Amino acid sequence: MKIQSIRGMNDILPDDSSKWQYVEHHLSEMLRSYGYREIRFPILEQSELFKRTIGSVTDIIEKEMYSFHDRNGDNLSLRPEGTAGCVRASIQNGLLHNQSQRLWYIGPMFRHERPQKGRLRQFHQLGAEVFGLAGPDIDAEILIMTARLWSRLGIGSTIKLQINTLGELEERVKYRSELLSFLTDHRALLDDDNRRRLTSNPLRVLDSKNPSVQSLLSGAPELTDFLGQSSREHFDQVSSLLDAANIEYQINRRLVRGLDYYSKTVFEWVTDSLGAQGTICGGGRFDRLVEQVGGKACKGIGFSIGLERLLLLLDAKSAFPDSVRNGLDLYIVAVGNVTAEASAIAEELRTAYSHLRIERHCGGGTFKAQLKKADKSGARLALILGEDECASRTLGIKYLREKRDQDTIDQNRLIEYMNNIFT
Repeated sequence: MKIQSIRGMNDILPDDSSKWQYVEHHLSEMLRSYGYREIRFPILEQSELFKRTIGSVTDIIEKEMYSFHDRNGDNLSLRPEGTAGCVRASIQNGLLHNQSQRLWYIGPMFRHERPQKGRLRQFHQLGAEVFGLAGPDIDAEILIMTARLWSRLGIGSTIKLQINTLGELEERVKYRSELLSFLTDHRALLDDDNRRRLTSNPLRVLDSKNPSVQSLLSGAPELTDFLGQSSREHFDQVSSLLDAANIEYQINRRLVRGLDYYSKTVFEWVTDSLGAQGTICGGGRFDRLVEQVGGKACKGIGFSIGLERLLLLLDAKSAFPDSVRNGLDLYIVAVGNVTAEASAIAEELRTAYSHLRIERHCGGGTFKAQLKKADKSGARLALILGEDECASRTLGIKYLREKRDQDTIDQNRLIEYMNNIFT
């Protein structure tokens, strides 16, 4: 019997890896342009880290974490999200002592869920976290930066921003009591999942996708009625900064996010192009999380981007450029006893154009067979070198994606000719 991959943990094949590289490049370049630095931390952590930060009665902790005891008896878990590990690493390595930090990371996360489109058991996220900045200006800058990213990727009109404020912990505690009383009085109208949330996290009922529950919530108490002046002013200033930057947004009073550590500003970038899995990016403030992990008080805010969903959206909107979809840039057809000459030409081109993808044919074969392989590779051009071309110091240039006549050029003019195409 063949050994298969674990359900919900997918391979990324060569035809798709170029798309991943394209997205990862633009994400990392954008973050660097805003002063963020990369941090890398393990995918395996003490289970207590996630229980302390995510909340012991959340779905992630109760049902979804991959946890086990190792040979030393330690209870370990594969990371279900990145913020907790980033906070732990920052505290442990002294990154938060009397300084602010802008950090980003990328990698796999793990949750034992029912696999479906856009929701896998091993999925990938890019996350960014800012520590040591408490004002609304950094909240707004993060949203401006992500808006710029969507525009750069060509999907700016496809993703919409929703924002809300959860206020301070003390304000949420008072609201939680009132909301719980309301929901308990209408318990019979709740589905099983939302009844369970009454004893774990009543605020998550606000995020229910059940239409009848949403209808019920129209009469529920509003969190905004429990916010103090400081929380209101913070959110108003974030909104004003977004208005000044011409960032469109919707205030969604039901937006609470799924993790316990959020406070004040929360947000999601959502699309209606992917069905139920429409949240591409989400995040918010976590002003007490560093203390929960054992560090000194330090304000924070961050977000994560679901890379599988982002790639699905780029595919759905045909937003990948031809250079990503088509594969190679140049394919060198070498017919006859010309291996050394073809290799020299390939290396000359790689020296001049390090960003191009160039493949020299290996393994022999007829001209027709090699040209067929060149076309299948997705290359834009085929460079043709045979024994006659070697003797005359020329090269054939065949356009594989354009209706243009084949050219013949002097080999000494190769770089000059390519400059007109690739620069």
